Amino acid sequence: MFRTIRTVEPKLASEQTAYDKWFDERSARKDADRTHGAEGVIPVQLWIVLFLSAAIMFGFMLLFADSAERAFVQATMIGGVAVVLSSSLLLLWFLDNPYHGDIGGLRPTAMERTLTVLQEDARVTGGVSPPCDSVGNARG
Repeated sequence: MFRTIRTVEPKLASEQTAYDKWFDERSARKDADRTHGAEGVIPVQLWIVLFLSAAIMFGFMLLFADSAERAFVQATMIGGVAVVLSSSLLLLWFLDNPYHGDIGGLRPTAMERTLTVLQEDARVTGGVSPPCDSVGNARG
């Protein structure tokens, strides 16, 4: 596409429009909003409130234990609340830490695809000089 667009000299208004549209779309792809997944977006104060709420709910269930009921019934009620609270906290932890190697973790597939496209573009255009080294330090 780069080789083709280099040779184009738009003369007609429709050609100029198509030429401009191509550059607009290219710019839009370049500036596209990527999936933003910042780690640690749930503040510590919220985690404290969530764990405190879970402890209060668990204690609340213990206070309402009825000695006239069988132990199985009481264990089922407390177990159900404990499972719901624990799974909710685990879900929030998972959403707060999306980048991990386990099942369901976000993988850098989109970035790898973008790097492949950039490498192909660089090969077609004659190469580019990155503004930083492999560690991320700016080149002088």
